[in-house]
Amino acid sequence: MTSRPRLEALTPANLDAALAVRVRPDQEAAVAPVAKSLAEAYVHGETAWPRLIMDGDQAVGFLMAFLDIDWKGDGSGDLRSGLWRLNIAADHQGKGYGRFAVAAVTAELRRRGADRLHVTWHPGPHGPEPFYLGLGFHKTGEQVEDQTVGVLAL
Repeated sequence: MTSRPRLEALTPANLDAALAVRVRPDQEAAVAPVAKSLAEAYVHGETAWPRLIMDGDQAVGFLMAFLDIDWKGDGSGDLRSGLWRLNIAADHQGKGYGRFAVAAVTAELRRRGADRLHVTWHPGPHGPEPFYLGLGFHKTGEQVEDQTVGVLAL
């Protein structure tokens, strides 16, 4: 990191910078591109929290949290919040931006009264499992489609 990173809400002024965030080619199968995340944010309205990760005037990543979603989609009251998407630009990985992003989502969820942060990831050699486990997430034993579910106590 060259300065203190920050999150910015998506605006017309920074949309192109967000869309330019690209992960490494070997990670593309493990995380959806920013354009798909923004489309999902649009259709999911109040439950999506997309943010651009900035360092100085440079976009270094993108994250999207989910807020109080019906996890099972059955009205059972199992509401969860967590990290939906994390894209760190290929040339900015390994510099602490991912850790910053998780800490920022953690702070936002705490502010909203949550006591757990959920995340899902694609398992595999280029997936983010070691990153999430290294931050203290624990596997829940659940699967969502082909993804592992992890949780971090707040």
